[in-house]
Amino acid sequence: MKILILNGPNLNLLGRREPQIYGSTSFEEYFEGMKKRFHNVDLEYFQSNHEGEIIDKIHAVGYSYDGIVLNAGAYTHTSIAIHDAIKGVTTPVVELHISNVHAREEYRHHSAIAPACKGCICGFGLHGYDMAVESFL
Repeated sequence: MKILILNGPNLNLLGRREPQIYGSTSFEEYFEGMKKRFHNVDLEYFQSNHEGEIIDKIHAVGYSYDGIVLNAGAYTHTSIAIHDAIKGVTTPVVELHISNVHAREEYRHHSAIAPACKGCICGFGLHGYDMAVESFL
């Protein structure tokens, strides 16, 4: 089984950015633990602050991987292009958010990508990534 963890803008700052919301662990640290917990799964990680690179990565793996866990960051709320990229591939995508977006600012309550995704996980911190991977097993 091959699964891509795909993180969008500002998620390279996890562990330093707003630790009261996102925690104090970097994603790279968390990912090392994930690889141990899911040792039978081929996990890949990619992060970009650029919408086009996220789309290109979805296109690159979207016909050959078993799943994509996508935390699109702020693009969640605005990107019809990422929505269309998800719709254009056959690999299922789980939308993920570290925080509970519905308990935050109003503009975070709408997801442009949700209708194209298999499901959505939010509000469970970094553990949500494990939950998303488990949804593909």
